[in-house]
Amino acid sequence: MEYFKSGLKSVLGTPQEGLQPTGAETVERLVDRVRSSTLLDDRRDACRALKALSRKFRIEVGAQGMDALCQVLEMDRGDCEIVGYALDTLCNITASESFEDEEHPHLSPTSVGSLGEQFTEIFIKQHDNVGLVLGFLEEYDFHVRWPAVRLLTSLLANKPKDIQEIILVSPMGVSKLMDILGDSREVIRNDALLLLIQLTKGNANIQKIVAFENAFDRLFDVISEEGYADGGIVVEDCLLLMLNLLRNNTSNQSFFKEGSYIQRLAPMFNLPPEGDDTGWSAQKVSNVHCMLQVVRTLVMPGNPAQVTMSSQKAMKACGLLEILCGILMASGVPVDILTETINTVAEVIRGNHGNQEYFASVMAPSNPPRPAITVLLMSMVNEKQSFVLRCSVLYCFQCFLFKNEVGQSQLVQTLLPSSTEVANLTTGQLLCGGLFSGDSLSNWFSAVALSHALVENPAQKEQLLRVLLATNVGSPPISLLHQCTMLLQQGSKMQSKLGLLMLLSTWLAHCPQAVKQFLSIPTSIPYLTAQAGSNEHDDSEELVQGICAFLMGICINFNDDTVTTFSKEKLRQIVEKRLGLETFLDKMGEVSKHELYSKAAKHPQLRPKQPSELLLDHEFCRLFRALEGMVVRALSSKPHSDLVNGSSEHSLLASENSLLLQYKELIREQDHKLQELTQTTERLTVEKSTLQREVKDLKSTLSQLRDENMLLRAQANTGLGQTTSGNTLGREAFHMLEEVRAEARRWKEQSEQKDSLICKLEEQVKSGVVSDLDTQLTLKSADQTIASSDIERELQETRQQLAATEEKLAELATANGEIEKMQKDQEDLLELLTDQDTRLNQLKAQLRALGEKVDDDDDDNDEDLEEEAEGCEDENSA
Repeated sequence: MEYFKSGLKSVLGTPQEGLQPTGAETVERLVDRVRSSTLLDDRRDACRALKALSRKFRIEVGAQGMDALCQVLEMDRGDCEIVGYALDTLCNITASESFEDEEHPHLSPTSVGSLGEQFTEIFIKQHDNVGLVLGFLEEYDFHVRWPAVRLLTSLLANKPKDIQEIILVSPMGVSKLMDILGDSREVIRNDALLLLIQLTKGNANIQKIVAFENAFDRLFDVISEEGYADGGIVVEDCLLLMLNLLRNNTSNQSFFKEGSYIQRLAPMFNLPPEGDDTGWSAQKVSNVHCMLQVVRTLVMPGNPAQVTMSSQKAMKACGLLEILCGILMASGVPVDILTETINTVAEVIRGNHGNQEYFASVMAPSNPPRPAITVLLMSMVNEKQSFVLRCSVLYCFQCFLFKNEVGQSQLVQTLLPSSTEVANLTTGQLLCGGLFSGDSLSNWFSAVALSHALVENPAQKEQLLRVLLATNVGSPPISLLHQCTMLLQQGSKMQSKLGLLMLLSTWLAHCPQAVKQFLSIPTSIPYLTAQAGSNEHDDSEELVQGICAFLMGICINFNDDTVTTFSKEKLRQIVEKRLGLETFLDKMGEVSKHELYSKAAKHPQLRPKQPSELLLDHEFCRLFRALEGMVVRALSSKPHSDLVNGSSEHSLLASENSLLLQYKELIREQDHKLQELTQTTERLTVEKSTLQREVKDLKSTLSQLRDENMLLRAQANTGLGQTTSGNTLGREAFHMLEEVRAEARRWKEQSEQKDSLICKLEEQVKSGVVSDLDTQLTLKSADQTIASSDIERELQETRQQLAATEEKLAELATANGEIEKMQKDQEDLLELLTDQDTRLNQLKAQLRALGEKVDDDDDDNDEDLEEEAEGCEDENSA
């Protein structure tokens, strides 16, 4: 401490006896010394002292010394020591956290936390300041490069968007940051990783630049050096940066796949051999979790289908899917890693038939061996298992059945009667066991899993109707549909009811045979009517009531009227008389308004925080969205006699909707044609500009030829002694005239082609598009009275667009007139050139008649020959 005080004395001088300067005064003197000192050593000592005071007196140093420090970075950049002090000082005053020895008695903790942000805003007002710091990254000196990295990290933490934009427009800014990853000093490399993680958050352009600066190669090299999953936190930082580059960035995902980086992911998942007691450290768990996140980013359902499919094929080809399945069946894997691995395998096989077939063939190392799917389903229906693990197994099973008709068929076959005895548990038996168990969560999981075997597969819906279940001894078996209906009516738990309702809705939709069997159960419609008419206001109860109404609407829409007691018309009457149509529709509308409906509809994977949030399934939400309108129309339609009497306003509404769709389709077509016409107009405008430039060049050439002709005439006036030079210039002029003629012919041909194209375009617009639109609008004018005001507004906009197009065509016609005028001038020029040739030939003939020798090689002369002929005539006359 005494050494520090003596250093300050040497810099500031010894204060007067009995007067101790305050912190602000000390900082003021030091800042003045930095600004005014002519000796570099004095400025360096002052910067060192400011760095020492910047923690305790951050406000004073930042407020008074910011400009001086920036001046040091600008003027003294050649001295690494003073630059290092200035950068360290700026790091301290822009830090987002407070220091233990910081003095700020008059500031609240909130104000202290925003100090770094305020000083950052002051620093980046001059964008060149950030450019200076980026420039210091090229300096290899540790005391310059490291504080420069730390300062940029602080600036990014305080003003991320602003710093991203500044670095993005800075020349080679991102490249300079990428070069630091190759620094042999680990502390700089590791801080550079943290800097790049901050820099690449939420900025697709920076992500692309970083990826194409060989970021993936460098990251994989660092991960390999650190020991893959067994490495330290540096491995996790590399994977976090990789996640930033890949998440929601289709370009980088394609680059990752095409660069064969998927193959480099496989060695990262190699587990220790059996019997290894090293275990799973907390850092290894974090590393593997991030590795699984990288894999999922490449195959998540939200990606473009082409990117996902190609990544899935590459993962299967390089053995990554096999390694992941091995982790599923391995022992000693932590629960959170096992859960995330199940989710990863689910998305690797989702919608890919080859990967789904491979997953179906994976066997668990049990005695006797069982399929991995069966082992996973056993965990799902086991209420002792972790809740998140059971959710992940359901997601994996859903992905296995997604667009997999073979897998759906095999599941249903395990429920049908078989001639052979089945010793082992099957998937169908496990799902039925969970469906009939006393655990409501198992009921929900099993019902949803079974419903996915019926998604977009009407054949399996009819096959599932054949499933019979044994009851008490001596009683006949009952169908699975009947049993599900009974469980629904007897159940008291909301979760179980919702699972069964979703299963029945999926089963009955688009399957009249299932609707017939359901309506044949005497208590089915009375139960749905009672539920839909209930007045309970609990959130879960409202969902049950809404889905019961939806299921009843499905029975109306897909009813083939074979069950006379519950035909379409009778079901409509039940709805209208017992429930009321408005009440019924309101009940059904409550489903789509529910918060859990919105969450389930967004993503196929279930992400509930607790079991009570597990109520709706993603595929059911898709089905509800697709069929809700059909159900409303089915309830609103009436018999033909009622239509004649005009008692069905909803049918008129359907007619209006149909007309609205026709008009929208018509307007969509006209918009497409207008876009094509606009593109053609723009292209013709560009070609017109090109032709105008060519005409301008031709005029310049003609002007040059006229000047040369004048020169030839001047030479001819000096006498025939200059015939040789005149002949040479004449030949050059004649060649240039020939080039002008050829250019004029080519220009004329192009003009004719453009005229033809413009005429066709005018005919197409005036006689085709406009007349077609007017004709269709005239034909539909009688129906337009019932259309909404939106249609009229859209038609008015279309007419305005057509008027704008006609104005553009009028401009083209005007331009065409100018082209025709220039073409006429060119033709006049050609006629003059032809007359000139004729005159030259006559002059040659006169020269030969007067006895002058005219060689064939001199046929290229033009103006000179004319002058010679005139001279000879004058001599003869003399």
